[in-house]
Amino acid sequence: MNSAIAIMADTPPQLLPARELMAFTLASHILLVPFGVALPAITLLMHYRGLRKGDAVALLLARRWSAVMAVQFAIGIVTGTVLSFEFGLLWPGLMGRWGDVFGLGFGVEAWAFFLEAVLIAIYLYGWRRLKPWTHFRLGLPLPMTALMGAFGIIAANSWMNTPRGFTLDAGGNPVDVDVRRAIFTPMFGPEYWHFVAGVVLTAGYVVAGVYAVGWLRGRRDRYHRLGFTVPFTVAAILTPVQFVLGDSIARSVFHKQPVKFAATEIVWKTGTHVPEYVFGRLHADGSISGGIRIPQLDSILAGFSPDTRVTGLTAVPASDRPTAAQATIAHGAFDIMVTIGSLLVLLALWYGWCWLRRRELPRSPWFFRCAAVAGAACLVAVECGWITTEVGRQPWIVYENMRVSEAVTDTRAASLWAMLAIVVVVYTLILGTFLAVLLTMRTRWRAADEELAGSHHEDSPEGDTPYGPRRSAAAAAAQDHGTAHDDGGGP
Repeated sequence: MNSAIAIMADTPPQLLPARELMAFTLASHILLVPFGVALPAITLLMHYRGLRKGDAVALLLARRWSAVMAVQFAIGIVTGTVLSFEFGLLWPGLMGRWGDVFGLGFGVEAWAFFLEAVLIAIYLYGWRRLKPWTHFRLGLPLPMTALMGAFGIIAANSWMNTPRGFTLDAGGNPVDVDVRRAIFTPMFGPEYWHFVAGVVLTAGYVVAGVYAVGWLRGRRDRYHRLGFTVPFTVAAILTPVQFVLGDSIARSVFHKQPVKFAATEIVWKTGTHVPEYVFGRLHADGSISGGIRIPQLDSILAGFSPDTRVTGLTAVPASDRPTAAQATIAHGAFDIMVTIGSLLVLLALWYGWCWLRRRELPRSPWFFRCAAVAGAACLVAVECGWITTEVGRQPWIVYENMRVSEAVTDTRAASLWAMLAIVVVVYTLILGTFLAVLLTMRTRWRAADEELAGSHHEDSPEGDTPYGPRRSAAAAAAQDHGTAHDDGGGP
C-alpha cells in the first residue's frame, strides 16, 4: 500500500485527466471501428450474392448497408480526428521522442482513411449510375483500405507494447531507426489478426442482431432472413477462429511481456503450478479475494504444463509494474472478454449444428434472443480487449522505455478536466445525432417496405431495382393500379 501511495505521489497532477480524456475518446471511437473495418466487406459479400443470383432483396440490403456505412464513416472521421490531435496534445513526450520510430503507422492509417472516404463516395454514387458488375468491382478496394488503416494503427500499438527497430544514443534518444523492424514487431502479427477477426465478427453479430430483433417481432420475410443469415454466418465461422487467436495472443504476451501477463492473470509471485483465477481482486499485499480458483491451470494454459514457470508482479520493482488496482482492472476485463468469447462459441455451434442438420435456422426463440444481444456483447468484449491491452502495460507508454508520466503534457489539470467535460458533451451530441439518423433511415425504409407489401410488389423491394432508373410517382401509381386490377382488386 505504501509503495502504491508513493507511486501516485510521484505522478504529475495532469496525468489523471489526460488519461481520462484519452480513455473516453478512444473508448468512444473504438465502438465505431468494427463497422469501419468490417462493414464494407460484409456489404460487398451481400452485393456479390445479389449480383450472382439476381437477388433483388440481397441488392437492397447491400444498398441500405452502404448508406449506414457512409453515416458511420462520417462519425468516425470526427472521433478519429480528435484522437489524432490528442496524441500530440496530451502526450508530447511520446511523439517528440519516439514519433520518428513508430509514426509511420499513423501515416499509413491517415492515407487509408483518405482513400476509404473516396471509395465510399464512389460506391454510394455508383448505385443506379454504373453497370452492376463495374460498380461492384469499384467497391472491392474498400475492405483493403479498411484493413490497411487497421494495419497502421495496430503497427503503432504493437510497437508500443514491444518496441523494436532502433538503438539509443548516450542521451537516451532513438537513432538508427529500422522501419521494417519497427512495424513488424513480435506482437504485430498476434495483435493484428486477433483485431481483424474480432472486428469482423463484431460487425457481423451487430448487423445480424438487428434482424434477429425483427424476427422476434414476427417479421419472418426473406428480407429479414437474408439480412440475418449472411452476417451471422460470417461471424459464426470466425468465432472459434477468434478464440484460437485470442489464446495465441495471450501466449505471446506471456513470452514477450511477462509482467503484463502477470497483471492480466493477477500472478503475484513467480513460480510453477500457478493457479488460474476466474475474476477475483488482487490486493496490494498480494492476496486475492473473490473469484474462482482453479489449481495449476494458469501454468498449464501458459506453457501446456503445470511445471511452466510464470513470472509474477513482484519480479520487478513496484514502480515498474501495474498497481494492484490496475492489475485487477486488466484481469477483470480479460475475464469478461474470455467469457463472452466462450458464450459466442456455444452460440455459433448451436447455429452450425442446426444448419448442418436441417439447412435452416434454429427454431427456438432463445436462439434469436441470444443472437440479438450478441452484437452488444461483442462491443463490450472489444472495449475489454482495449482495457486489457492498455491498462496491463502500465506504467509504460513505451514498454520498458518510457513511462506514461514522462510523456504527458504540462498543461494544467484544470484545463484538461474542462476539455474532458466539453468532449463528453460533444460526443453525446454526436452519438445522439448518429442514432437519430439511423432511426430515421430505418423508419423510412420500413415505411417503403410496408407500402410495397400493400401494393403486392413482394419481389421488387421498394418498387425499384437497385440498378436502373427510379420510377416516377405517376408511373408507380399507374403500375400499382394495373397490378390491383390484375389481382382482382386493390388493398
